Amino acid sequence: MKIQWYAHACFRLEVDGLSIVTDPYTPIKAGFHTITEGADLVVRSSDDDSAHANAAMFPGSDVMTMTHVPGVGNEWRGIRFRPIPAEESLLHKVEPKDNAMYRFEADGLDIVHFGDVGNALEAWQVDLIRGCDVVMVPTGGPPTIELADLHAALAEIRPKVTIPMHYALPGCKFPSMLEVEEFAVGYAPERVRHFPRPSIDLTTAALPDEPELWILSATHTTV
Repeated sequence: MKIQWYAHACFRLEVDGLSIVTDPYTPIKAGFHTITEGADLVVRSSDDDSAHANAAMFPGSDVMTMTHVPGVGNEWRGIRFRPIPAEESLLHKVEPKDNAMYRFEADGLDIVHFGDVGNALEAWQVDLIRGCDVVMVPTGGPPTIELADLHAALAEIRPKVTIPMHYALPGCKFPSMLEVEEFAVGYAPERVRHFPRPSIDLTTAALPDEPELWILSATHTTV
C-alpha cells in the first residue's frame, strides 16, 4: 500500500490499482493547495465540515460519508469501511457536530482514520479500534482531541504505526494548532521516524514490532 499525505486530514491510499482519499479539505479555507489528482473513492468523516468533507475536489469519484454509514459498515469494491461514531469538542465548540472515525482493511493492513474527533475516547470507541496496524490521528490539540487524551487512547490501542495529521503546517489558515513535535515528545526518540517525503510504501512485513510514530512531510502546503 502506498500512503501519501497531502495536508491536514487528507491522505491518499493506493492499493490494488485503486485510490482512496480521506477527509479532503477546502483549499481556500484551509490555506493548502488544490489537489488535482483523481480518486476512485473519497471517504469523509462527515459531510458538513469544509476542512474534512470537500469531495467536490475529486469529480467523478465515489463518495462515502461515515456519519451516514450503519454500524456494520459499507463495502466498496471488496473493502469494508466501518464507522466509529464521534463528535467535535464538547468544550471548545459552541454547537459540536457529529463526525466519525473509520476503520478498514486493505492489502492486509488494518487502518483507522480518526477524522475530526474532539473528545477523549470512551472505552467502547477504544474497543472498536483496538488491534489495528496503522492510525492517522489529529495532533494539533483543541478543538480536536487533547494530546494527553490521545496518548492515553493510543497506549491502550497500541497500533504498530501512528501517523500524525491535523497539526500546524506552513500556510495553514486554521488558528492555534500545535506543532507535531509537541505530540512527538510523548514517544521515546528511538520510536519516532521522520520521513523527508510525503509518501511511504507499507507492507505487513514492514510493520515495526513495537508502536512507532511516523511523521510524513505534507505535499500541499503553500510554502
